[in-house]
Formats: sequence, C-alpha cells, structure tokens
Amino acid sequence: MKFQALVLSALAAVAWAVPAPAAPAIKHKRNSPPLPSEDPFYSIPDNIHSYAPGAIIDHRAPPAAIAAFGTDKINIAGSWQIRYRTTDNVGNATQTVLTVLIPNNADFNKVLSYQVAEDAASINCGPSYALQLQAATGGLLGTIVTEAELLLIEAALYQGWVVILPDHEGPSGAYLANRLAGQATLDGIRAALASTSFTGIQGDAKVTMWGYSGGSLASAWAAVLQPRYAPDLSDNIVGAAIGGTVPNINNVINTINDTPFAGIIPAGMMGLASQYPVVAQAIDEHVLPEDKDKFEKVTQQCFVPDILDFLLDSNVKAMVDNQSLWTQPDIQKILQDNSLAYESAPPSSIPLYVYKSVFDEISPIADTDNLVKAYCSAGSRVTYTRDLASEHASLAAIGAPMAIAWLIDRMDGKAAASSCSTTTKLSSLFDIATIEVLPSFLFDALEALLGGNIGPTFFG
Repeated sequence: MKFQALVLSALAAVAWAVPAPAAPAIKHKRNSPPLPSEDPFYSIPDNIHSYAPGAIIDHRAPPAAIAAFGTDKINIAGSWQIRYRTTDNVGNATQTVLTVLIPNNADFNKVLSYQVAEDAASINCGPSYALQLQAATGGLLGTIVTEAELLLIEAALYQGWVVILPDHEGPSGAYLANRLAGQATLDGIRAALASTSFTGIQGDAKVTMWGYSGGSLASAWAAVLQPRYAPDLSDNIVGAAIGGTVPNINNVINTINDTPFAGIIPAGMMGLASQYPVVAQAIDEHVLPEDKDKFEKVTQQCFVPDILDFLLDSNVKAMVDNQSLWTQPDIQKILQDNSLAYESAPPSSIPLYVYKSVFDEISPIADTDNLVKAYCSAGSRVTYTRDLASEHASLAAIGAPMAIAWLIDRMDGKAAASSCSTTTKLSSLFDIATIEVLPSFLFDALEALLGGNIGPTFFG
C-alpha cells in the first residue's frame, strides 16, 4: 500500500479518539451535492416488490465528482450511481445505492466490491454521498474514516479493477443490521454485473470483496449468505478479504462500554431500531430522559461525531432505567441474529483472508480465533493473520498491503490455499507480500499527487 495511504488512513483512524466539541447534525452545505435524505434518487419506489433482488431501478452519474476528503477530485475514467433492489433484515423488499468507480485502462472482467466502515445510523453517511466533492461531513470530521478509505480503494483502482461500493446500510442507515448489509452487498454485485450497457462491467467478471471493521461485517455476511441468497453468483465471487472482524456484537458492547469507543453502541442500537420495532420501543421506553436526545442525535450525524458526543460520558449501558434490558431474551436474540458467531460458515468456494490485531480493543481477538476455528471445522478455506504490533485502528492501514496482495492473487486466477492456516506476526508490514507490493504503490502515490490518471499505465 502506498505510504501516504498508510499514514493518512492511520491518522484518520486516530481521529476516533481525539477530544473535540460536540458536532452539529448533518446539514446541507452550499455548493455540496444534495443529501441522500433530500434526494429523490434515494426514494423507494412504490412498486419495489416488482423488482427482483439486484435488479437495477435507475442509474446516473454522481451529482458531484468523486474526491479525496471531499476536496481533491480523483482522476478516474468514470463513475456511476446505481439504484437497485435488495432485501432488508426481516425479508422485506427495499433499495439502496451502489457507487461504481472505473479506473483508466480498466479491466472490466475484474471487480472489487469494497464495503466501507460506515458505522453510522444515518443514510447521509453512505459512501455514495461521502465520497463526492464538497459533500457535507455529517458533523465534525463526520465521514473522515470513509473518506480515508478512498486511499485504500485507489490501490485497487491502480490494479485496473472496477471498484463498486454499496451503501450496505440501506435507505435508513440500519447500522448492525448485518443480514441487510450482506444482502445489499450481494445485490450490489448482481446490479454491477447487469450494468454492462453503461458501465462496461462484464456479466461474467471475477469479483472479490474487501472490508475492514464495519466493512468486514458486510463482506463476511455476504460470503456467508451467498449460497442461500445469491447462488447465481457462485461462479463470480472468488474470494473475500476481511479485516478487524467483529464476530460477536454482545461482546463488543461489553468491551467498548465506558471507553472512548462507546459512541458506537447508540449508533448500533439506533441502526437496529430502524429494522426491529422491539429495539425502537426499548430505546423509547427505557433510555433515561437526560440521555434520549443524545441517542436520537446519532441518526442525524456520522461516525466521528458519535464517538465525540459520548467521549466524556461513555457508560452507555448505564443510560437505561433497567440494566436487565441488555440481557432480555428478545434483545439478545436480535444481537445474536446479527452476529457472525451464531451464523453458518461461508462456502469453500469463497476463500477468506482474515486479518486481526491481537490487541484489538473493540472486538476481542478470542472471538475471531473462535470464528476462524468454526469456519475451518465446517470446511471453509481461511488464511488468518494475527498481528501483534497494532490495534484496531492502525491495522486498517498496516494490514492493507497483505490484503491487496492476497486479492491480486485471486483476481489473477491463482488458487487459494486448499486448507486453513493461522499465522501470528510481529507486524504485517514486514511480510514479504507487503514488501513486494509497496514499491509500485509508492510510484502510484507520486503519480496521483501530481494529478496523474488513476489506473494501470497500460492494460493487457
């Protein structure tokens, strides 16, 4: 991964824990593209049930150019937004939006579905909006993590791959509704493969998936659900790289409560509330009056402001009038239904590259160790890297070069390992795969800095 991508991604992630004043809710800025909540393109059509999952409802060029950190237009061949039908967490037809990024000298037979770590309960935080020039940030540094992920996405574009990014939280920002996230990812792939007439993507293209943290949830759930939900994609999807995995939501809540990451909890609960009336009712009836406004505010802003708002008042579990609420059977069932730890393993046809910090402070490493063991026992193929010299935020950057190297092999038709392996490394930065990949990305970084075309120098 190019050096500037590593540094900037790490710095963006560090912003998670930097104290700052409370941020305002998302508001439309002058000269910015329309917010999804105010844009008719994002409206669900009345006849949504007449569309098959993955069917294209509409498409357009993005209202504004794709830009790094909302200010610096990137030089790619083209971009599209595709509105398509998908299925929510409880089986209802719905829709969401896919962003398609086409590099210069694109190979339209290779597609990467990249799932961002949106981690917010607002439709206005999705990548289709956050990656546009002059986009509102969703509060102070609101979408900075998603914006930083564009630097990782560029690494794929330089390979000549078409990159697609689903708004995998759907039309209501249903954070932690992970079946929706997986299904939206699969339907986004279906829509992309059906878009040949305007994007050029080939219907039989090879597809890989990649995501970190919240993006790993969407990617992993897509792999798990593919045989049941999208068996038609079995010949297309050739692998998935998932980093900073989050196998058990309940364990994450217990781990991050009363820490600088506690703001993730209300965002997740409000995200689930948009899919489950019982969660919405529990929040309405049991969150203490003095904390209710803070809970509801997360539906109007993005990740970083959520973290900042709960930074000094971080005991979220104490913000309800009855502590047994957290262990009620109906709430626990919903958390389990959206946790990978309680779901079946992905098929062996989708090999996985899993990378996780041993000292991850959001999701305990033991949860991922156990998940990988369960997957391997069920016949999945998993290459698992445990990283010592990192934590949750920094591994997003440190682990990216090995993930890209593994994805390159899958795209190039190199067979993944036929069995599972687990390796604990001092740092993924010292791995031979990183050393082999890094020089070309340093050159690419210089080219991008000078305003060059993003994509391979030549194709073929």
